[in-house]
Amino acid sequence: MKPLYYDSHMHTPLCKHAEGEPEEYAEMGLQRGLKGITFTCHSPMPNNFWPEVRMAPSEFPRYVEMIERAAQAYAGKLDVRLGMETDYFPGMEWWAEKLNEEAAFSHVLGSVHFFSPEYKARFWKGDVMEFYKTYFGHLADSAETGLFDTLAHPDLVKNFYPEQYDFERLQDTIESALDRIAASGVAMELNTSGVHKKFPELNPGPGMLQLMRNRNIPVVLGSDSHSPRRVSADFSYALDVLEGAGFTKVSYFLNRKRFDVSLGDVRDSLLAQLPQVLG
Repeated sequence: MKPLYYDSHMHTPLCKHAEGEPEEYAEMGLQRGLKGITFTCHSPMPNNFWPEVRMAPSEFPRYVEMIERAAQAYAGKLDVRLGMETDYFPGMEWWAEKLNEEAAFSHVLGSVHFFSPEYKARFWKGDVMEFYKTYFGHLADSAETGLFDTLAHPDLVKNFYPEQYDFERLQDTIESALDRIAASGVAMELNTSGVHKKFPELNPGPGMLQLMRNRNIPVVLGSDSHSPRRVSADFSYALDVLEGAGFTKVSYFLNRKRFDVSLGDVRDSLLAQLPQVLG
């Protein structure tokens, strides 16, 4: 069976915490049975916003050139696409809107990075449960801007005081956020890097994923690779989890248009080439 699926979330060294050149990610995608990969490196931000984890605005042209170089090197073998992971931060929607016009992005992820110094300074008031609720409210806010195709790692906040995270206590808040997200038409990511975080499960976890299925919210798989070896890592496990939650399709974006494919076809196309969850 021909390759037909994309890994839609990966980074470059420009974010200052990833390793490997785009061509190395592309080579891994080719070896692991993907049709293509989409780079979604951390967006530049204005006013020196959390500069330690992202490219500077002046480096954005270099980012575009790096991805174009890899696309040309793998033309006819693997489809390499330019995307962006853009921070959602209340009051900075104007920047995300401006950035979307700077290049022909194939896929734009929206992320609420609760652990940024700026986010915690503004929204952390010492109450963990209220902080969780604030995060999920912002997740829904980000969907309603219309600026993003997919919401990245949508329950990432469970890694903040993970021992206190209680899905059942937060379920009403999460359901309210998901109602708004479903109405927006925005997709949500199933991020496989979550199995290696403080709260070791996929982002989102099974409870939230089931609520997403109940609302017919499309799901896009992303490895959130910060090194080439992570490209498409744990996708076979993610497909099993999706199937267990009742999903029959999984999605990806090209030129900011969503494409849906059956779970079975994706699994068949990837075959046994995918790495499994590390024990």
